Amino acid sequence: MVDYHAANQSYQYGPSSGGNGAGGGGSMGDYMAQEDDWDRDLLLDPAWEKQQRKTFTAWCNSHLRKAGTQIENIDEDFRDGLKLMLLLEVISGERLPKPERGKMRVHKINNVNKALDFIASKGVKLVSIGAEEIVDGNAKMTLGMIWTIILRFAIQDISVEETSAKEGLLLWCQRKTAPYKNVNVQNFHISWKDGLAFNALIHRHRPELIEYDKLRKDDPVTNLNNAFEVAEKYLDIPKMLDAEDIVGTLRPDEKAIMTYVSCFYHAFSGAQKAETAANRICKVLAVNQENEHLMEDYERLASDLLEWIRRTIPWLEDRVPQKTIQEMQQKLEDFRDYRRVHKPPKVQEKCQLEINFNTLQTKLRLSNRPAFMPSEGRMVSDINNCWQHLEQAEKGYEEWLLNEIRRLERLDHLAEKFRQKASIHEAWTDGKEAMLKHRDYETATLSDIKALIRKHEAFESDLAAHQDRVEQIAAIAQELNELDYYDSHNVNTRCQKICDQWDALGSLTHSRREALEKTEKQLETIDQLHLEYAKRAAPFNNWMESAMEDLQDMFIVHTIEEIEGLISAHDQFKSTLPDADREREAILAIHKEAQRIAESNHIKLSGSNPYTTVTPQIINSKWEKVQQLVPKRDHALLEEQSKQQSNEHLRRQFASQANIVGPWIQTKMEEIGRISIEMNGTLEDQLSHLKQYERSIVDYKPNLDLLEQQHQLIQEALIFDNKHTNYTMEHIRVGWEQLLTTIARTINEVENQILTRDAKGISQEQMQEFRASFNHFDKDHGGALGPEEFKACLISLGYDVENDRQGDAEFNRIMSVVDPNHSGLVTFQAFIDFMSRETTDTDTADQVIASFKVLAGDKNFITAEELRRELPPDQAEYCIARMAPYQGSDAVPGALDYKSFSTALYGESDL
Repeated sequence: MVDYHAANQSYQYGPSSGGNGAGGGGSMGDYMAQEDDWDRDLLLDPAWEKQQRKTFTAWCNSHLRKAGTQIENIDEDFRDGLKLMLLLEVISGERLPKPERGKMRVHKINNVNKALDFIASKGVKLVSIGAEEIVDGNAKMTLGMIWTIILRFAIQDISVEETSAKEGLLLWCQRKTAPYKNVNVQNFHISWKDGLAFNALIHRHRPELIEYDKLRKDDPVTNLNNAFEVAEKYLDIPKMLDAEDIVGTLRPDEKAIMTYVSCFYHAFSGAQKAETAANRICKVLAVNQENEHLMEDYERLASDLLEWIRRTIPWLEDRVPQKTIQEMQQKLEDFRDYRRVHKPPKVQEKCQLEINFNTLQTKLRLSNRPAFMPSEGRMVSDINNCWQHLEQAEKGYEEWLLNEIRRLERLDHLAEKFRQKASIHEAWTDGKEAMLKHRDYETATLSDIKALIRKHEAFESDLAAHQDRVEQIAAIAQELNELDYYDSHNVNTRCQKICDQWDALGSLTHSRREALEKTEKQLETIDQLHLEYAKRAAPFNNWMESAMEDLQDMFIVHTIEEIEGLISAHDQFKSTLPDADREREAILAIHKEAQRIAESNHIKLSGSNPYTTVTPQIINSKWEKVQQLVPKRDHALLEEQSKQQSNEHLRRQFASQANIVGPWIQTKMEEIGRISIEMNGTLEDQLSHLKQYERSIVDYKPNLDLLEQQHQLIQEALIFDNKHTNYTMEHIRVGWEQLLTTIARTINEVENQILTRDAKGISQEQMQEFRASFNHFDKDHGGALGPEEFKACLISLGYDVENDRQGDAEFNRIMSVVDPNHSGLVTFQAFIDFMSRETTDTDTADQVIASFKVLAGDKNFITAEELRRELPPDQAEYCIARMAPYQGSDAVPGALDYKSFSTALYGESDL
C-alpha cells in the first residue's frame, strides 16, 4: 500500500474529468433518496455484488492511478481511510484535512470520517453509512459509499435538455445510439446485455475503431468483449465488467452499468465540446465563404459591365461623318441594333448588380460582418457614373446620324442639280468661243455685216439670259462647299472652268461687237422681220429651256404641305401654257410672214434667219418636249404626294401606339410607388403583389416591340418629326428601362425586408408598425427621411430624443448608426436594421475565438493538423490558407493564430 502522505508530497492533484468540486445540493439529495434500497435490503444479489465489486474497483483505480497507486480489494483497501481520502482529492481537485498517521482503529475511523464529512459537504445525503462499517470491511456499506461518490462526481453533473443525473445520462445514450439498428436503450440493465449499445457509443464518436456492420445481435459475448477491449486500448477506459457476467445474469446490475457508461460519457464529453465548437466555426466560415463568393461575383459582373461601357462609349462618341448615305444608314442600323439587342441586357445586368450589392450588404449586416467595399473603380456609384457617361455619349447620337443622312441627301440633291445645270450650260457654250472669234465680217457683204450685227445683238441677249444660270451654278457650288461635300474639289474645278469660260465669252462678245460696230456704217440692209423674229424667239427659246430644266428638276420634301406646295406651283405653271402657246404661234407667224414677203417680192433668201439660230423647227421641237415633260412631272409629284400620305399614316400609327404606351408606363410607375407605401397585407403579400405587377409589365413588352417596329418604319422612311404625339421613342425607351429597374429594385427592397425580419426575429406586426411609422413621416414618398422627420418618427416610437443635451446626444448616436456616410437621409432598410440590431442574437468574434480555443485544447494557437481533424476538408483548408502564423512565446512549429483570424472575420482587424 502506498503511503498517503508520501503520495501527497510527490503528486500534485488537479481537477479530473470526474467532477469540478462544485457543491450540488438539492438535486443530489433527491436522487440519493431513490437509493434507499441499500438501507432496506442489506443483502446484495451475489451476481450484482460481483459486478459492482469489479466495476467500482476499476472506476476507483482509473482515478487512483493518477496519484500513482491503486486498490486490489475494495472492502479491504479503503479500511484505513488513506486511499479513500486520496481518491476524493483526485476526483474533486480539492485538499482534504491532513490524515492521521497512527494505525490504530481510532485513527482509521477518524480518517474515514474526514472522507465522509467531505462527501457530505458536497450535498450528498449518506444513508446508514458509518465510518465503523467501512473500517470493519463491510462490503455492502463500502460499495454503497463508492456508489454515492460515483453518483456525485461522475453522474450528477450530466445534463441533457434540462434533465440531470440518471435521466440525463440515459437521454444522452438514446440520442447517440438512435441511428443504429438493433439498439434501443431504455434502461441501464437489459438494454446493454447484447453489447451493441456499447459498440454503438464508440462507433458514433470514433467510427474508425469499430466495424459496427459486422457485429451480430446473437453474439453478445463477442460484442461486449470487442467494446470493452477497444475502450481500454484506445479510450483509456479500464475494463470494468466481464462479458460472461453480464450475459450470464438475467438482469445486469444497474449501478455497474451506469458507472461503466458514465466513463464513456466523460471520455466523449471533450469530443462533444469540440463538435459544438466545430459546428459554430463551420457556420461562421460558411457564411464568410458565401459572402466571398457573392463579392467575387459582384467584382466579375462589375468588371464585365464596366468593360462593355468603356468599349461602347468611344463608338458612340465617334461623330466622324461618312461620305455616302449608304454608309451613314449602316451606322444608323448599327445603332438600332445596339438599342434593341445589345443595351437592354446590360440595363438588366446593371439593375441585377445593384440588387446583388444590396442583398450582399444586407447579409453582411445580418451576420455582423463589415460592409463590402468593392475594389477601386467598381463601386455602384462608379458604375452609375460610367452609365451616365454612356447615356451622355448616346444622347444626340441618333439625332446626329439622322442629320448627317439629311445633310448627305441634300448634298446629293445639290450635286445632281449642279451637274444638270453645268451640263446644260456647257452644252450651250459649246462652240460659242469659236463663233465669237470667227472673222467672217472681214469678207462679208454689207447686208451680211448688218445681219452679223443683228445676230450678235441676239447672242448678247441670249448671253445675258444665261447669266442667271451661271450665278445659280456658282451658288450651288458654294453651298456644296459650305456643307462639306466630299467631291467639292471636282465641283470647284468644274465651276471655275465655267466661270473662266463665261468671262472669256464676255470679253470675246465685247470684242466682236466693237468689230461689227466699226463696220456697221458700211451695212445698209437689215431684215427687220428676221430681227423681230430673232428677238422674240431667243427669250421664248430660253423660257422653254428653263421650263424643261424646271420640269426635270429633282425635288425633296418631308411633309404633305411641302409636296402640295410643289403641286400648286406646277398647276400655276400649267396655267401659263396657253399664253406661251400663243406666243409660239406669234413667233412662227413672223417667220411665215418673212417668207411670204420674200416670195411676193421675189427675194431670194439664203435659207436661214441671219439673226438667230433658233429656227421654227427648234421652237416646235422644244415646245413638244415641254408638252411631254408636263405629264411626267404630274406623275412624279403625285407619286411623292402618295409617299408623303403614307408617311403621315406612319406618323399617326406611331403616335396612336405611343400615346397608349407612354401613359401606361407612367401609371405603372405610380402604382408601384403606391404599393410600396400602402403596405397592404404581409411582406409576402406585398412581394407577391409586386411580382404580379412585374409579370404584367413583362407581358406588356410586345406593345413596346410593336412600337419599336413602327419607329423603325418611320426612320426607314426618313421621317424626322411627328406633330401627333409628344412621346419620342427615346422617351418611351427611357421610361421602360426606369419601370423595369424600379419594379426590380422595389421587389429587392421587400425581399431584403423579409430577410431582415426573419434574421432579426421581427414579427409581421412589428414590421408593419415600423413601415407605417416610416411612411407617416415620409411626406414626399421619396423612400427616405430627413433628420427632423426621422427624429419625429423616433419620438413616435417612444425614443427620448427631445431637444435637450441628452436627447441630442442620443439622436446623434442613432444618426451615426443609420447614416454612417452623413448623406442626411435615412432609408427604410437602415431604419429596420437599427430597430432590430440591439436585440439580435448573432455570433460574435469572441464566440468564434472561444470555439477555436476548444478545438485547440485551450492553447492560444491551433495547428493545421487539428483543423483538418476537427473541420470539414474545404473549411479546414479555408482557415489554413487565411490564418497568419502564431507569434506568441509559446508557439510551436506550424502554430496558427486563430484569434486574429476570428477578429478579422468581423472587421476588427485586417487578415
